[in-house]
Amino acid sequence: MIDVKPVLFIIGVLLALLGATMLVPAAFDAVAASPDWSVFVVSSLVTIFAGVSLVLTTRTAHPTSLSLRHAFLTTTLSWLSVAAFAALPLLFASPHITYAGAFFEAMSGLTTTGSTVLTGLDTAPPGVLIWRGMLHWLGGIGIIVTSVAIMPMLRIGGMQLFRTESSDNSEKIVPRAAQLAAAFGRVYVVMTLACMALLWAAGMTGFEALVHAMATVSTGGFSTSDASIGHFDSPLIEMIIVVFMIGGALPFVLYIRVLGQDRDALWRDTQVRAFFLAILVWTVTLSLWLVLHEHVAPLQALRVSLFNVVSVITTTGFATADYNLWGTFPFAVFFWLILVGGCTGSTSGGIKVFRFVILVTAARRHLRQLVHPNAVIVPTYNRRPVPEAILLSVLSFTTVFFAVFVVLSIVVALLGVDFITAATAVSQALANVGPGLGPIIGPAGNYATMTDPVLTVLAFAMLLGRLELFTVLVLFTRAYWRG
Repeated sequence: MIDVKPVLFIIGVLLALLGATMLVPAAFDAVAASPDWSVFVVSSLVTIFAGVSLVLTTRTAHPTSLSLRHAFLTTTLSWLSVAAFAALPLLFASPHITYAGAFFEAMSGLTTTGSTVLTGLDTAPPGVLIWRGMLHWLGGIGIIVTSVAIMPMLRIGGMQLFRTESSDNSEKIVPRAAQLAAAFGRVYVVMTLACMALLWAAGMTGFEALVHAMATVSTGGFSTSDASIGHFDSPLIEMIIVVFMIGGALPFVLYIRVLGQDRDALWRDTQVRAFFLAILVWTVTLSLWLVLHEHVAPLQALRVSLFNVVSVITTTGFATADYNLWGTFPFAVFFWLILVGGCTGSTSGGIKVFRFVILVTAARRHLRQLVHPNAVIVPTYNRRPVPEAILLSVLSFTTVFFAVFVVLSIVVALLGVDFITAATAVSQALANVGPGLGPIIGPAGNYATMTDPVLTVLAFAMLLGRLELFTVLVLFTRAYWRG
């Protein structure tokens, strides 16, 4: 049996830190004279007590020496535990929602999904709004470190292609993850402050700019208004957010290389070029569609198409228009973009651009070998050969992604949701996008009408998608627990 003490020790530390961060929204509420400040203080004390208790009871463990099996369990339980306690202030501050709803909201925040069960955001107390933004921001830096320091080591879905010297020794996960967090954190903080300053200068209040900056850089999508970014009706604000959504969806490792004098690191990357090409193609295509079929003015068509294409493909989920009303073709395009997602090593969700690049490369090789059976054709990525093991991992991940999508869609439909809504809800949860498609959960709706069982399934889907499926699914196998 696996020794869980090191796992519980790490979870205890994370909970203690989470409890401390709850004092920030408490301060915002206290300054605004909102009675909800006490909710965050009580939640903070409960969370810190649970975290410190775990640390004290497992302090003899050695969390710096973790095996692969520990890494799977630690990663999954950490996200679950943090979401479970992060839900407490949301539950106490919003008496009209159940714990399932609060857990859904917290998981949506931490996984940077952006789906919400809350309404009346325009008049919500500042503590709740800043807490949702903080969950996005913390989850964003958490998934960057996880995807670069842990996922390659776990060989999840082809992520081993991005192995570095920081992820090739499982016994040094914790210290190296801390080093990576510090390096990425500096870039992350600078991007957030820059986004906040520009949004503030563009017309948002300082508070609105802070919340939206955290939600933008983390590609999360929580807003301070039910109408999302459409509330501001400002082309300048929208373009600033477009720039930083794209920034959050690019590999943060490449930012470090650029800062290290490798100026062309971003543009040389195959998935980055494919990512920008997808944005260009679909923005132009949908703009033409709106002009020709919906009779929208060209500049307005370009504006709404660019913002919403970037919002969906980066899995942010901000909205400026109800694209459900654009017709069946845009509906299909956005459904596809929901699944694609951004670049690996970023805050974005989805299947990831690099997997589609590798699948296309493998398909081209297969077609060429049909014509030249005796040819030796080696698929490449970023001008490096791609091992067969990585091709198999990518294919396995994509197959399992769609299999899980089908199974969970059927489960949600069995719980009383119409199948179109069920399918789009599951797709956005697995891809960590936010608003789905259709009249109920589209950009003009939310998840407030969903039942607790449905919200629980969707929260599980968010966790699956954020941790690249296999990190969670491996815990349900006998082989894992047998060692």
